[in-house]
Amino acid sequence: METTNLTYESAYKELTEIALEIETESVSVDVLAEKVKRASDLIGFCQGKLRATETEVNKIIKQMENPAP
Repeated sequence: METTNLTYESAYKELTEIALEIETESVSVDVLAEKVKRASDLIGFCQGKLRATETEVNKIIKQMENPAP
């Protein structure tokens, strides 16, 4: 998966576009598997970003709750 300069927002936008293409049946059967694979890769990327963000936010909250003396 190409992740150069990929952000959560751009990945989500591309996922939305792929979903719309599939839902409206505007994807040819010849590229359907490719689109589904790309969507799967993008979902994995987004999940990783969300997990990393959750971990970082939880770390910051803990630091705020337990300030150093």
